Amino acid sequence: MADKKNLLLLFDHPTEPVFMDKGKRVTVFDVPDSFLTDRYKPISNEVQSRVGDKVEQRIPVREISIPDLRIPMSLGRDEKFSLFLPKHRRIAGRLIDIFMNMRSVDDLQSVAVYARDRLNPILFNYALSVALLHRPDTQGLDLPSFMQSFPDRFIDSQVMRQLREESFVVNPGSRIPITIPRDYTASDLDQEHRLWYFREDLGINLHHWHWHLVYPFEASDRSIVDKDRRGELFYYMHQQVIARYNAERFSNNLARVQPFNNLREPIAEGYFPKMDSLVASRAWPPRFENTKLSDLNREADQLNVEIGDLERWRDRIYEAIHQGFVMDERGNRIPLDETKGIDHLGNMIEASILSPNRTLYGDLHNNGHTFISYAHDPSNKHLESFAVMGDVSTAMRDPVFYKWHSYIDRIFQEHKSRLPAYTEPQLNYSGISITGIEVATNGGQANTLSTFWQESDVDLSRGFDFLPRGNVFARFGHLQHLPFTYTINVNNASGAQRFGYVRIFMAPKNDERGQPMLLREQRLMMIELDKFVAALNPGPNTIRRRSTESSVTIPFERTFRNLDANRPAAGSAGELEFNFCGCGWPNHMLVPKGLPEGLRCDLFIMVSNYENDRIDQQLQGQCSDAASYCGVRDRLYPDRQAMGFPFDRLPRTGADRLVNFLTPNMSIVDVTIRHENRTVQRQS
Repeated sequence: MADKKNLLLLFDHPTEPVFMDKGKRVTVFDVPDSFLTDRYKPISNEVQSRVGDKVEQRIPVREISIPDLRIPMSLGRDEKFSLFLPKHRRIAGRLIDIFMNMRSVDDLQSVAVYARDRLNPILFNYALSVALLHRPDTQGLDLPSFMQSFPDRFIDSQVMRQLREESFVVNPGSRIPITIPRDYTASDLDQEHRLWYFREDLGINLHHWHWHLVYPFEASDRSIVDKDRRGELFYYMHQQVIARYNAERFSNNLARVQPFNNLREPIAEGYFPKMDSLVASRAWPPRFENTKLSDLNREADQLNVEIGDLERWRDRIYEAIHQGFVMDERGNRIPLDETKGIDHLGNMIEASILSPNRTLYGDLHNNGHTFISYAHDPSNKHLESFAVMGDVSTAMRDPVFYKWHSYIDRIFQEHKSRLPAYTEPQLNYSGISITGIEVATNGGQANTLSTFWQESDVDLSRGFDFLPRGNVFARFGHLQHLPFTYTINVNNASGAQRFGYVRIFMAPKNDERGQPMLLREQRLMMIELDKFVAALNPGPNTIRRRSTESSVTIPFERTFRNLDANRPAAGSAGELEFNFCGCGWPNHMLVPKGLPEGLRCDLFIMVSNYENDRIDQQLQGQCSDAASYCGVRDRLYPDRQAMGFPFDRLPRTGADRLVNFLTPNMSIVDVTIRHENRTVQRQS
């Protein structure tokens, strides 16, 4: 019987033939001659024996009858693959089905080995990753980082050349990390470039890729797509990204991002990615300033869509929101109510197979990405492929991503604004009051958070093909903050032990002009920092919680999937905690950058009634530590309240400011985020 861990080797060196050596321990798949591509069949003995001397492990591959791969093979090996293109989604859905339907790990290994050299490498990586995450017999596997397989999607082309030179000339033990430069996509003449560290952060872009792995668009097994509150998660994860991005804009003396709400106006911002796609052997196309969208007519991509289609879909969605219901394909009304309305709306706007009526409400979100990504060549006249907005691993690099998603969020907020405001009884927790809050870093000033720059190294050797083996390190700069601890004093006057759901949010106090924000604006900038359950004994309680325990983030090691380093021994108590689930906001980006003089923020903490909010289920070992944006694998979302509660709706009458919104179980404290322009090296 095949060892399921061997499947992970198929992610190594993605464009090399499958029979080449893989892994830290020199491992080869013993591939049946009939599985080889036509190029290598005549010389199979010669090419396979070349690696034979150094082999430490051989993996037998059983010869089986191969399912029909014509649909997956219709995408060329050297084409670019996009989840936003309907044609590509259908191809990926078919390949996911093939991998999911294999009866055993042995059969899956055989089909995957056969398919790997015949399919587009990005398509193969995506579909196999989705299958491994969802098959019952492979769910425990730790998928390698997408960045390790395809570093070209995250790194400047010049750095890729230097990394190749280093690995070719220098022996593994003497190689040094190659630094990714700070300013390679633009200069400070472009004010949007002030946000480079956010948009081009490796961890943020990995988060976006991995979220779409966990929540794929299509598969014939509906359960792979139809996860608990999936549409609402689509809304909330992206809403939080925009809130976080706007905090970064305030940290750079920029105004909030303006939604791209007129699709016929030029896009003011340009973007020049300076990256090459190694699979397609093409540079990622730029977008010049003041580019206008055009109707798409690209026969090769089976795309024939007009801007008018986007506008019609948008208008129908708004009409549904204002009527309070959507129409399914049979003409039935589905209410957009307080509990499930946002979920239906999310499925409809994202346009996964869960959309109640794709014919009527279309494919707004995905086609927006596609229109923008093809703005430079809408008719395929120049045979150019899509730009970075067309790929989930690169889209967040482009300033227009945030304009587009601000527009998408505005549609969601139209629905939220029509829901009744939370009443005081809905918000209060009788007998529970917060009597004090403090946030502190080790040895730092109370209620002051500190950010700085950090340089970290990541090994990219898995993604370097046709080169000598051994570690290949890139050094990248990123934002970092000093770890901090919340101290929350809570009084329980009820006389019995109770449980509370502690909800922590933060938002800037003032707007772009330095004026105090009204709560109806400030709520949209509330960043969720943490959410956890606390036992409250009768009388005074002191709750302490470390920032590294956040329900939003995953640690550095998990973001970059350093699977070989610092791993606890098999069977040890620590192994359960070393549960690499991949989806989650990177911990180094939990806190906005702030300003040298300090960015003033309101830190809000609420203790809600856990008996009302709880979801009864077993979570241990289920990837539950970054549940806020990602949910919990194979479980219900661990909170009965709406995502973003209590700020997901307009405030009640009289609560114009945050201070007027408070009930006794809530409290706020002024927090200042100070940025020090210093750089430290990360110690592994």
